[in-house]
Order: sequence, then C-alpha cells, then structure tokens
Amino acid sequence: MRGPVTVNGARPGDVLEIEPLEFAPLGWGFTASRPGAGLLPDDFTEAFIYKWDLSTGPTTAFLDIAAVPLQPFLGVMACTPATEDPLPLMPPGNFGGNMDIRDLVGGTKIFLPVRLPGARLMFGDPHAAQGDGEVCVTAIEAPLCGTLKVTLHQGRSIPSPQFQTSGPLRPGIEDQGYYATTGVGPDLLGTARDALRHMIGHLCFTYGVEPHEAYLLSSVIVDLKISEVVDAPNWIVSAYLPLSVMNR
Repeated sequence: MRGPVTVNGARPGDVLEIEPLEFAPLGWGFTASRPGAGLLPDDFTEAFIYKWDLSTGPTTAFLDIAAVPLQPFLGVMACTPATEDPLPLMPPGNFGGNMDIRDLVGGTKIFLPVRLPGARLMFGDPHAAQGDGEVCVTAIEAPLCGTLKVTLHQGRSIPSPQFQTSGPLRPGIEDQGYYATTGVGPDLLGTARDALRHMIGHLCFTYGVEPHEAYLLSSVIVDLKISEVVDAPNWIVSAYLPLSVMNR
C-alpha cells in the first residue's frame, strides 16, 4: 500500500481523477487460495499456490495449457473515508478501497469521491492479470512499477467510484471467442458459485488439470457476468473462459 497522499485543494464533495499511465510487473507473481476464503470456501479447504514467471512478457504460462496476457492494474484505490472508526482493507465501500476491478489498467480514468480535506489518496494491491470476480481471492499478485496521474475536479460530486476505459476491454483476448458455463437459481451468489463450479469441471475434463489448478486459473482468466436478473425467481450468472489464452 502507498499513501495517504495529500492532494492540495481537495475538499469533501470534490472528485479525484486517477489515470494509470503505465505499469509493468517486476518479474514474478503468485496466485493462491486459502481455507475459508474465495467464492468456493467449502469446495477448497486446503491452501494452494501457483508461482508465475513474469519475466518473459507479454504473456505468462500456466502449466502447459494457457498463455495468460499480462494486464497490470492496482486492486486498491481510495480516498480516505470520513470516519474515525478503524476500517479493514476489505471489503470496499463507496469511497473505493479493495475494488479489484480488472479494467483499471493503463489509460483508464478512475474517478473517486473526496471525503476529507486533502483527499488522502491511497493505492496498492498490484496485480499482473485477473478475471472478473477474482474468484479464489487472488489474481496474479505481483510487484509493479509505474506512474499515476492525479487530477482534481472541484464543483463535481459522485456517490461512489466510477471509471472510463480508453477502448476495448480485452484487446487481443476476445479474438477467438469464449466457452461459457452458467448457474441458474434464485440467489446471485449461489448462481455465481454454480457457474464457477461448472467452469472448473469443464477445465478439468477438457484440459486435464486438477480442480485446485482450475480454481486458481479461473481467478486469473475467467470472467463472471450477470446475464439475467429480470425473470424472477431465477437469475443467471455466466462464467466466460477466453479461448484465445488456451493452448489446446
């Protein structure tokens, strides 16, 4: 973590615009699951870790089945909230925090509401790549070097973080389509878990990996999407696997 960084002139009700200009990993990273954490804590009760070689860029290998494109970003961005009570790093709030939004890469503009004089900007939790959901509770956790541009907008107010991307969300990744699994049921969290379980089953059957390996890989490359929430009582969550990253 870095910060808090004071922004001159920032006052409650203003907005900070944060633009990552460039980020690069420093050679290594890891993805891990631990007991009691992640989207499937009851399915995976032992700790597992996978170490990544990030020195070869622009992709990194997962076993012999996938070449994962590196898309570095910071999982934590926040202006300090207006509270005297101690707050844990997780979960995030309307002030920002541990948002883990994988689209906050270089070129994206992130807008944060200012809660205190000086804003007291904080950032950290560097990732080299992540799928939407970060399902095992880690992405490719990796040290990064880079630069942030900070712009103060006075006279503008927003209720929670917002962002604007500079172009397509996953250039070079969507070119070969996706394989998707679904979860269907009356609870979005439950359907997300089912979609992920079905994706893990697909990865194990199709690529010959172990369930814990499929779980870690899903956290890095699989995107969870809310596909349908208008036909009560059942909703649909889908898990998307980009086929362009798979080696076979």
